[in-house]
Amino acid sequence: MKISKNEVVSMTYELRLNDENGESVQKVEKENPFVYLFGVGGLLPVFEKNLEGLTVADKFTFILSAEEGYGHHSKEAIVNLDKKIFEVEGKLDEELLVVGKVIPMQNEKGHHLNGKLLKIADEKLTLDFNHPLAGQDLHFQGEILDVRVATKEELDHGHVHGSDDAHH
Repeated sequence: MKISKNEVVSMTYELRLNDENGESVQKVEKENPFVYLFGVGGLLPVFEKNLEGLTVADKFTFILSAEEGYGHHSKEAIVNLDKKIFEVEGKLDEELLVVGKVIPMQNEKGHHLNGKLLKIADEKLTLDFNHPLAGQDLHFQGEILDVRVATKEELDHGHVHGSDDAHH
């Protein structure tokens, strides 16, 4: 069975920066494979395009440029925020506010964002909301372990069910 829309794909992969010799960012092994519903928009479109038509035991290697991946660093994503935003009951959480720490937040539309704390000043905090992999070429290498037809319930919900739930 070849990978196509609405099929459940299990795979291993390793993500490295730039090329096959780059820094390893993420490694998914056979014991705990990455399992997802193909073609529902959960992954980068170019990532899926590189896997379409593959079948069980196929190996893959491809590079996504920064543009195809998470884009380039944007100066607009570096923001100064008022310290008061981070107060809980009138006090700052000193443990939370450490330069280099990633702070989960929500924007005004309710989307979850992660901001890396760059600088602490008297009244303001400087956070970087760029994706950690922004500006990087991404090298993927892996193997397809399984391809199966998605169940009606998985299609209705738009994600994989069963023992694979932990991945989503």
